[in-house]
Amino acid sequence: MRGRERAQELLMLAPALLLVLVFLLLPFLMAGWLSLTNERLIPRPTPTRFVGLQNFARLFEDEAFWQALWNVVRFTLMVVPLQCGFALALAILLNQRLPFRGLFRSLFFLPAVVSIVVACVIWATLFQYPSGPFNTLLAILSFGLAPAQDWLGEPATAMPAIVVLSAWHSFGFQMLVYLAGLQAIREDLHEAARIDGATAWQRFWNVTMPGLRETHVFVLVVTTIQAFKLFTQVNILTGGGPLGSTNTVVNYMVAAGFTEQRIGYASAVALVLFLIVLAISLVQRALLRERP
Repeated sequence: MRGRERAQELLMLAPALLLVLVFLLLPFLMAGWLSLTNERLIPRPTPTRFVGLQNFARLFEDEAFWQALWNVVRFTLMVVPLQCGFALALAILLNQRLPFRGLFRSLFFLPAVVSIVVACVIWATLFQYPSGPFNTLLAILSFGLAPAQDWLGEPATAMPAIVVLSAWHSFGFQMLVYLAGLQAIREDLHEAARIDGATAWQRFWNVTMPGLRETHVFVLVVTTIQAFKLFTQVNILTGGGPLGSTNTVVNYMVAAGFTEQRIGYASAVALVLFLIVLAISLVQRALLRERP
């Protein structure tokens, strides 16, 4: 009887396991093999040959890769606190007994359901130089004293512009996750702290934040992974420029694999990116893990 139940469980899991095998495990193994070859996107007259760790050696010697990696680290350090902090603040606000809070929750979540391509087109109009809405607002606030800014055309402002766009587009997801975490905290804990004379800040720091520990882990890991995968915004708005200031590892990988047709080299980039993201995720989980 137990064997029959086990067989039934495996049968029910089989479709999901098959999808994981075909779309995750198999491509990962293929990328691992291709990273050790000189495979091209379009086959050449000369056969594909095994090159060992040559692709990885070239990768670590390429200054463009290190610039792309630094850019994505810089993007992550800016977007994660901005996006998660804003999401947490809104979640706390919308968790209160406010009129029309359901409507406000839907409105704040709306950017997350908009296609990132559409969002990029909209924000490209807002960033337009020299007469876009942001430059018009800048002129009004400065009484015409501040010059128009080429938000996406200057190395100093291009990455912050993409950070603001990305945070605006995705904070709704984190907001919903934090809302779920806040609603899972027992109300009697807040009531007990209030009776003991704790201020609003003390209740937030000693009750709300510990209660959101697992939520913080999930949100930070997911947001960091998404940040390291930054591609669409850069591809549409800047193409990696100006002067490589917004180029990212994924953009670098796509250029190597499809523009330059070096599939073996691009596979090596993909594996390195996977290991970096995995290491960061494990470190985050270890730092945020609840101590016994």
